[in-house]
Amino acid sequence: MNFSLFLALKYLKPKRSVASVITFVSVLGVMLGVAVVIIVRSVMTGFGDIWEEKILDFKPHVSLVARHGYLIEGEEKIAEAVRQVPGVTCVTPEIDTRVLLSAWGRVLAPVLLGVDGDAFKDAYRIGAPRAGTFDLEGDSIVLGATAARQLGVWVGDEVTVYSPKTLAQQDEVFLPVKWTVVGIFSCGQHDYDSGYAVASLVNVRELMGIEKGVFAIHLKTDCPTDPVKFDALVDETVPRAVSAAAGNRKLGDAAPEDGRRYGAPPANLRAITWREADREIFNALAVEKNMTALLLSLISLVAVFCVMNTLLVLTVQKTPAIGLLKALGFTKREIMGVFMTHGMIQCTAGIILGLLASWAVLANLQNIVEWLARMGVEVFPASVYGLAAIPHRLIVSDIFWVVGLVFVFGLLASFVPALLASLKDPVKALAE
Repeated sequence: MNFSLFLALKYLKPKRSVASVITFVSVLGVMLGVAVVIIVRSVMTGFGDIWEEKILDFKPHVSLVARHGYLIEGEEKIAEAVRQVPGVTCVTPEIDTRVLLSAWGRVLAPVLLGVDGDAFKDAYRIGAPRAGTFDLEGDSIVLGATAARQLGVWVGDEVTVYSPKTLAQQDEVFLPVKWTVVGIFSCGQHDYDSGYAVASLVNVRELMGIEKGVFAIHLKTDCPTDPVKFDALVDETVPRAVSAAAGNRKLGDAAPEDGRRYGAPPANLRAITWREADREIFNALAVEKNMTALLLSLISLVAVFCVMNTLLVLTVQKTPAIGLLKALGFTKREIMGVFMTHGMIQCTAGIILGLLASWAVLANLQNIVEWLARMGVEVFPASVYGLAAIPHRLIVSDIFWVVGLVFVFGLLASFVPALLASLKDPVKALAE
């Protein structure tokens, strides 16, 4: 056995001394630091997956829009051409606009989705209606569960809808319309349940004073999370849409009745992907995840300082032994190797125990959360998050990142005491 390893293991044997207690605390600290960082990053990754899944279920994966506020004309022709692209599963021409809803003296400003009734069920994967139906025939509207609660309405009640053109064109008066709530949806995401309403494309066109055309053509795909395949699909979709739009009417003068221009030039069509549309959400999630991990890494840093303290105490206790080793001809490198090996063994033991602890916690995470709830500590209220169980997903790269970080910290923490031990004068060391 290597001399440094042999002596380091010998010094690790419990001897009911202060150094033994500090060694135990050091290993425990490293274990807790590793476990906490891995558990938190796993939970943050799980929440990111849930949010991504809800975004992909509710929002379009790709939106074809026209630049400079033009309407897309001949949307059915473009939609039919885009449906032929392999990987495209659903295409819905839509008018999405913010409106004012009023009922019982309460006012709400959701985004109103104007979409064909049959296409709505395919484009927005929100499950079965919480109440009523998704039938958009006639003067009907479908509300999110939170929006309905905020307005104080339910299926069968009427809501007053105010067109945004009332604000855009103040020289004209646009009378509000009354639509009947025919359905309530709930997708488990507060922003969507409170901020969206759905009506037929015909009714929304009439509300906006638009005779034809749409604001956007939304696409659902079968590969939104595969960057290579998804980018290739988008690259193929835009030229097809432009080619289909080439036969539409060219850019005309401003229409006096609504101030919009019809028939956007084909070159003005562009694609907005779901990651571009929700860039702020994913950037915020990534920053929060990294900052949380960075702050929690300080736990590991503090634990590694305990390793340094252990080695400093050990070098003081073993000063005569160090002097004897140097007198026998052991080099500074060999003496440094003893104490650095001692420190790295502590870190390695803490890492292994931390990995086992994190695995045990993640495997029983929901049971732990339920047990804490029974004890009166509500760490994951379903009413707030809208989820039945706390999500988590362990990424192998996170494990390597944490292990590598602790090893580097441990190496640096072991270096200073090992260097001090190697620099001791053998004569003075033997005299102590």
